[in-house]
Amino acid sequence: MHSLAERVLSLIRRQELLKAGDRVGVAVSGGIDSVALLRLLLELRHELGIVLSVAHFNHKLRGRESHSDQEFVADLAGESDLELHLDGEDVAVRAKEEHISVETAARELRYGFFRHLLGEEGTAGLQGLEPDPLMAPDGTPEAVPFHEPHSLRSASQGLQQPTSIHLTKIVTGHTLDDQAETVLMRMIRGAGLRGLGAIHPRIPVEDKDGEICGEIVRPLLGIRRRELEQYLKDIGQPWREDSTNADERFTRNRVRKLVVPLLEQEFNPAVAESLAELAEIARGEEDYWENEISGWLGTTVHWSQPDWARAVSRETSLVQIAPLGNQASDSAKESALRVKIDNAPWLVMNASVSRMWFLGEPVAVQRRLVKAIGEHAGIPLEFKHVEEILRVAGEDDASSKELSLPLGWKLLREPERLIFVTPDLREPVPARDYDYPIPVPGRVPVYEAGSSVELRRVPADEQPGYNPDHLLDAESLPGPLRVRNWRPGDRFWPAHTKSPKKIKELLQGHHVAQQAERRSWPVVVSGDEIVWLRGFPTSARLRAKPGRAAILIVDEPLPNPPAAED
Repeated sequence: MHSLAERVLSLIRRQELLKAGDRVGVAVSGGIDSVALLRLLLELRHELGIVLSVAHFNHKLRGRESHSDQEFVADLAGESDLELHLDGEDVAVRAKEEHISVETAARELRYGFFRHLLGEEGTAGLQGLEPDPLMAPDGTPEAVPFHEPHSLRSASQGLQQPTSIHLTKIVTGHTLDDQAETVLMRMIRGAGLRGLGAIHPRIPVEDKDGEICGEIVRPLLGIRRRELEQYLKDIGQPWREDSTNADERFTRNRVRKLVVPLLEQEFNPAVAESLAELAEIARGEEDYWENEISGWLGTTVHWSQPDWARAVSRETSLVQIAPLGNQASDSAKESALRVKIDNAPWLVMNASVSRMWFLGEPVAVQRRLVKAIGEHAGIPLEFKHVEEILRVAGEDDASSKELSLPLGWKLLREPERLIFVTPDLREPVPARDYDYPIPVPGRVPVYEAGSSVELRRVPADEQPGYNPDHLLDAESLPGPLRVRNWRPGDRFWPAHTKSPKKIKELLQGHHVAQQAERRSWPVVVSGDEIVWLRGFPTSARLRAKPGRAAILIVDEPLPNPPAAED
């Protein structure tokens, strides 16, 4: 047995990632990491008592190259006499249709394929697959967004198609390098302990009924990529090189090729190992806090239905009798309100906590409790919101005070209590103005618009790979950039139009009908000039020029929970 296989066996056993009898699908793309993972598990399968198969998802991003990757993986499975599960979809088309990044679309489709292999019996179709987030039993925050694969086929190297697909584990080739890169990316973008936990060794997968149907595990998180490369050379196993891994338009590639080597050369040769250790420490700390939080939410925090919602509560057994002339009208209003409550993206419950107890706890506990209430209730609280809540809670002024929070929530500070007040769905929540600075490169979550806005630098020689309507000339931008909602009187001049127009008219022509959605529509402002409007080509005056660096503005929907990057 190769020495690296012995190390991997030890890691698997120590963390109990695989057990005898597991039906394991190895996610193989054709690259170094996944091919090495397959070969290592082939060495270890009898020792572990597992049944192996191969899973490959074709993203169709690189034309013939993607097809060749699929053929390579199919040959690899055939050489080892392993069942092969194949699926694929045009990721670029999906990304365009859903207005998300190619990386996000690829990940959602790939993990949707994995979920199907873990949780769906039979090959009749994929009904019932929903993009449910996953939470580990110990409360770790990693989640995998799942979307239905467009198509699925399972082949067994020319044999009859199997009648069922039901694996118990999917293993992926995430390495220590991937872990270190993810920690760095989270630190750069801003993260607490939860984010620094980065890639988790295991994620349980739930089926449509909420039952655990399998796991996605990462047995190589303690192994460097260079060790895997040397292992493949030792055993004479070729692999495929993915050309997109050299594309520095992707943040991870820039971190991998620029940031990590710089840190290793100038500061710490073992920086990758140190970052991976930090992730492991953060996960352990987070596990502890999650256990504490679950106790607080059940005892310290008191949940109550607001008075305005109680009248239409499904639990009520009271029959309210309205005056004769208003029965039909009141019934219609009540039904409409019930629909609003049922469809509210947050929990229609107030949360209260003793102010004296709260202020008597360390600031770490205060922050955790506020964040936990926000997550449980569906309030998207950033660090700045949490700190403002702590400031208001701790003021000596004995009078009551109200603080506005995202999505129409409010914090009511009373002398004895802190109350998180759910939005009143009887009245429309007025849209509020927002204005956030945004660096280049950089990303800003815009909860008011339900998206994140990211600015990326595009070198001059890479411009031909982008739609020119999405690029701004980096040198021509007149001042610091900000993202905000448009205001009455704002004008914008999209490329391919004759003159500037009022944004209100542009949005009406774009069929943005709902007042609240239209009011929160984001723009990017440079100095006093609007240079970008969601859904439109970039500014006609500031379009990117050949031979000069450009800026790409990417607008993506905000995910519900934080997700591990890969």
